Amino acid sequence: MKLRLVIRNFLFLPAIVFFMSSEISALAQTGFVLLEPDSGKMNHIVLNYLNGEYQIVTTGADPSIITLPLKKRIPDDFNILTFEYFCPQGLDHLELFFGPPLAEARSKRTGAVGLSEGWTLFTADLSQDKGVWGKEGDWLRIDFGGKAGVRMQIRNISLRPPTDREKMLAGTRDEKARREGKMQQRIMEYLAADYPSEIVKVSVDSQTVYIEGKADGSGLFLCEVPPYNDVTETRDFTFVFPVDEGEFRKQLERFSWRDGVYYDRLLSKWVLAEKNSSGYRLVSHARYPGEIKAKYDLPPLVPAGRKGLGGFGANRGHIEDLDELGITSATVNIWFTRFMFTKPAQDRISHNYNGQTYYFGKKDVMMLDSTFSTTAGRGIVTAGILLVGKAEQCPDPEIGRLLQHPDMDPAGIYSMPNMTSPESINCYAAAIDFLESRYTRPDKKYGMLNHLIIHNEVDAGWVWTNMGRKSALLYMDAYIKSMRLCYALARSYNPHSEVFISLTHHWSWTSHPLFHPSRDLMEILLDYTRAEGDFHWAVAQHPYPQSLFEPKTWLDEQVDFSFDTRLITFKNLEVLDAFMKKPEMLYKEKRKRTLWLSENGTNSKSYSEQDLAEQAAGFAYAWKKMKKLDGIDGFQWHNWFDHRGEGGLRLGLRRFPDDKDDPGGKKPVWHLYKAADTGSENQVFEPYKKIIGIRRWNKIRYRGEIE
Repeated sequence: MKLRLVIRNFLFLPAIVFFMSSEISALAQTGFVLLEPDSGKMNHIVLNYLNGEYQIVTTGADPSIITLPLKKRIPDDFNILTFEYFCPQGLDHLELFFGPPLAEARSKRTGAVGLSEGWTLFTADLSQDKGVWGKEGDWLRIDFGGKAGVRMQIRNISLRPPTDREKMLAGTRDEKARREGKMQQRIMEYLAADYPSEIVKVSVDSQTVYIEGKADGSGLFLCEVPPYNDVTETRDFTFVFPVDEGEFRKQLERFSWRDGVYYDRLLSKWVLAEKNSSGYRLVSHARYPGEIKAKYDLPPLVPAGRKGLGGFGANRGHIEDLDELGITSATVNIWFTRFMFTKPAQDRISHNYNGQTYYFGKKDVMMLDSTFSTTAGRGIVTAGILLVGKAEQCPDPEIGRLLQHPDMDPAGIYSMPNMTSPESINCYAAAIDFLESRYTRPDKKYGMLNHLIIHNEVDAGWVWTNMGRKSALLYMDAYIKSMRLCYALARSYNPHSEVFISLTHHWSWTSHPLFHPSRDLMEILLDYTRAEGDFHWAVAQHPYPQSLFEPKTWLDEQVDFSFDTRLITFKNLEVLDAFMKKPEMLYKEKRKRTLWLSENGTNSKSYSEQDLAEQAAGFAYAWKKMKKLDGIDGFQWHNWFDHRGEGGLRLGLRRFPDDKDDPGGKKPVWHLYKAADTGSENQVFEPYKKIIGIRRWNKIRYRGEIE
């Protein structure tokens, strides 16, 4: 495949922008100094401009673009190169030449541009390289890696001054790295420790917390660890209670005032420690509540089948698809920071959480009401995907300040929630409490929310759940706090709620230097549950084909049938099925965890007959393989409709809603999805064997050992 690169609004904010010549004078008045590519000075590249984005197809090993000369000098402090890009394969490097002249001595290689399956931000500091460049008449050559065959899109390429936040992050980076290195070592020792004492059980009812344990020695203390404290870093716990040697049972009030907020101990974990001259030393692992009395005695709701929809919303049209396709499960994006407020207004709904009132935009809430009522009325099991927006994207700046993680890098699309202060914890908990209190009522007045997917693709957290540059262990330490908080609140309403970890198809390897393989993160999660008590977490995996653009997943090359496979795609779903059944993966070593393929689908490169048939064949292949794998509990197709914001992908069961020929029209894959799990499945699927290159469906299944 040729590499396609899409670039939109090539700009150096607030200095240089790739644009059409006619736009230069208007934008220059806003402080931009604009550039446009020199169409006669491109190498191994075909450039197209589409929908405000530049699309590039690299056709050789030295793809590059040279800009037209600068028409004015760039200010000296415009040293941050930044752009948004969409590239499921990534670039092996990006190199800049500051001309004239064209010389290696006047170049900078920024390293790999990591893969991204959503629009993400790339930045590079050029302050050490740009000193002799930026005057009138200068130009820039941008080299996009060293190979053909990688498709990419780019927009908003910018050169700008560093922001105050970037200056702050840069100024604290070395000290933060030193502290985090020590913290990582202490966490590793904590998880591996064989402590003499033990917290055996923590249970919570409407008013009381019960803690049972075994103290190996006298003079020990039971210590409370709220989510905004780190158990390995705390030396002076705020709330401590002496315990007797041997077996003990403590009974504490569930609610208490601390740090200026009325706090719910449902969210805390508990640890045993002994006091010494420097504070407290741990003598046990901490333990979270394992038994939580739910407000409602709701029955368990299990999907009647495995067909689902991802990103469902009642406002997207064609609700009849739920019935015609036989949908039994759905995921719903919940951007709660977009409609959460700290102050009242006429168009807001109030919600009191532990004595503090927060407010939620009525229009957005009513949309969720409609969505969850639509699914609940059909017995469709739903999972809400919790997404924390950037502070600058929050309508209420105070919500943004409270909930954006303090270490979030601007590169992220969404943030890890801020779990570092009492005020932030209270705000985050209030949002989850609002959702659970509204959407778990037995009367289903507003619909039903059954489970929570905790953020999006956390192994690609640099893009989708950002908290800065973190090791896998430190990242998961924060993420597990978010999982546990959501789990505790969900279980306090619904005794069957599960929380899902959201993961990409990058299983044991990733080309992005700031991503973490999904298997590594699950293994860290297992380490924590062994140490701090198990809970009903589940897996939301996204096993797209190796290239999101290529629907012929049976051609995937970066997969094998071992637990060390690089990727998990439709081609080797057997690996994921086997992994979920490993003894160490079972809930309390007894019960298989729920596994949803919560975001997955195949692409139609265009609306040609051949491309639509190949998309359908990709689904037929995946479905027939999955049917024999009972470890997979749900298959939620993404996307319901083709979406303009997905970098040129056409993953929908239906066409673009604004398609000029057949807006929102059913694609062939829609009809296969309808036939799946019905009496007509074999007949409808039959023609696609020829595209796959098989005569019998059993030829696609792997029957060997997976190790």
